[in-house]
Amino acid sequence: MPSTTASKPNRPDPRATRGSDDPTALAEYGRLDLVARLVVEGAMLGQHKSPLKGTSVEFTEHRQYHPGDEIRHIDWRAYGKTGKYFVKEYEDETNLRCQLLVDSSGSMAYGDSTLSKFDYARQLAASLAYLLLAQRDAVGLTVFDDHVRSRLAPSTQHALFTSVTDTLESLEPTDESSSAFAGGVAESLGEVLPTLSRRSLVVVISDFLDEPDELIQALAQFRHARHELILFHVVAPEEVDFPFSRPTQFHDLEHSSRRMLVDPHRVRERYLHHFNRFCSRLEQGAVGQEVDYQRVTTSQPYATALGHYLTSRSRRRR
Repeated sequence: MPSTTASKPNRPDPRATRGSDDPTALAEYGRLDLVARLVVEGAMLGQHKSPLKGTSVEFTEHRQYHPGDEIRHIDWRAYGKTGKYFVKEYEDETNLRCQLLVDSSGSMAYGDSTLSKFDYARQLAASLAYLLLAQRDAVGLTVFDDHVRSRLAPSTQHALFTSVTDTLESLEPTDESSSAFAGGVAESLGEVLPTLSRRSLVVVISDFLDEPDELIQALAQFRHARHELILFHVVAPEEVDFPFSRPTQFHDLEHSSRRMLVDPHRVRERYLHHFNRFCSRLEQGAVGQEVDYQRVTTSQPYATALGHYLTSRSRRRR
């Protein structure tokens, strides 16, 4: 499925509808670190159980009290019922290691002057990094196109958040005029896999424009290595709706020589058929590998995607 850019249909000025639910309006704030805090501390706390309060531990079971145990861990309710001292035991959850993988290939440049698919992807990654570090989890970052462009090893230090946002802000989608696209998403994932020395949660944020069968095979390799995966499939609204009505020139963002003037009315049905088939194949392949899949458009609030992440983590802990 080719990656294209085209003239946009008339749309309302995004500044007319402002707020934390509007990714375009948030993009006008500028810095990723500021927007990530607004998203996580604002929208998330209003819609989900707070991920920022309390400690990063989960109650597992009781055991009998032994001299030397901390008194604060005694379950006084259990003592009232049984007359015996029991201590609450907890499972430390700070050993979660998450590697965020962000696609910066040429197709991710699709969008308007305010918000591209890459802008959406890096803001989502920054918000996830802020959320993970607030929960005292280890988080790392890998940015890739046809190869790994930048990598930060996982850390629980909050200073890593600055490194993540600085890295994401310093990169732009691959310039097709200066880089011959040699591989696809699946090949890049194969390059990342050997760098994960421990079992990790791998969050991939991409438009996944590659052969579905190769992508599914790459996912299977991660699952074979016992990594968990969450896929955020980032698409623009125009890719979903194909709202073009007049003759439009489409431009392949990864191969600058590929341009085509088409009548949208003649290709719309075929395009939507292929696009929906691609998305269905990718989702079915992910589910078949027990990989969480979520398609998000660049017009959706970031909290929608973050809510999916929290739901996925909660489900896997049961």
